[in-house]
Amino acid sequence: MISDLDETIREILKDGLPIHNGEIDVAFDQPKREWSAKLNRPTINLFLYDVRENAQLRRHQWEQMANGNGRLDQVSMKRSPFRVDCFYMITAWAVEPGDEHRLLTRTLLALFRHPTLPEELMVGQMKQQPYEVQAAVARHDRLTNPAEVWSALDNEMRPTVSYVVTLALDPWREVSGPIIRSVFMRTGLAKELPKERQLLEDTPFSEMVVIGGTVRKGEVGQAGVNVSILNHDLVDKTDDEGRFKLGSLPPGKYTLVAQPEKEKSVKKQITIKAGEAEDYDLSM
Repeated sequence: MISDLDETIREILKDGLPIHNGEIDVAFDQPKREWSAKLNRPTINLFLYDVRENAQLRRHQWEQMANGNGRLDQVSMKRSPFRVDCFYMITAWAVEPGDEHRLLTRTLLALFRHPTLPEELMVGQMKQQPYEVQAAVARHDRLTNPAEVWSALDNEMRPTVSYVVTLALDPWREVSGPIIRSVFMRTGLAKELPKERQLLEDTPFSEMVVIGGTVRKGEVGQAGVNVSILNHDLVDKTDDEGRFKLGSLPPGKYTLVAQPEKEKSVKKQITIKAGEAEDYDLSM
């Protein structure tokens, strides 16, 4: 992934400077004295000196994925990817200081144009990023002591600019399973028996149910349809896959209503039974 980020930055610079016939090199090397001594043409170098997780963008949760398997009776979930900051050190190399400064200026202008990396210039796996790829040029809180950097690199000090790109790295696999159509919640007094827990027969209890289903036209789930229970203040709008959920409701008989924006409503008589999942799908 990071190598594809390097190539994406190379494409941005080739497009923004522009670079013709290899007149300027774009490198990603450690700018040590031995390396700089071998340069034979003007060069823009972006040295990746640090990679660390962006804690501010950390999200530990599950996300529902698009149903790519084509089955409306299943749902796919995956954990959120990690976000990492890639820290580059930009330097320009030429024979004359004036040429270096002009090259550095042109590089800054090219990168400043893209606070978000353009999709049309993405390379390889960079095209599969789940979020916009943010970039920041010349941040004041980076490379605050360049003398120490150049001392560690054993090279002569020169103008240095920071460049930070935030990537999404996804180590997780997508998990698919059947849709949970009903959730039952039973409340009351209970005691523990030797082998199982159950409600006492002479103890009153109450049960509430959350139901779910899919609004379809043919085999295609319909998004943005308002689904409600007739004569109850329960309304939900279907998601991109046509799914909805309503509750909580006690067991009993109800009328399920689907109301699209530009079509007639569809009604379905349903019976919610204690401890039993039913079919709550609607066909337009």
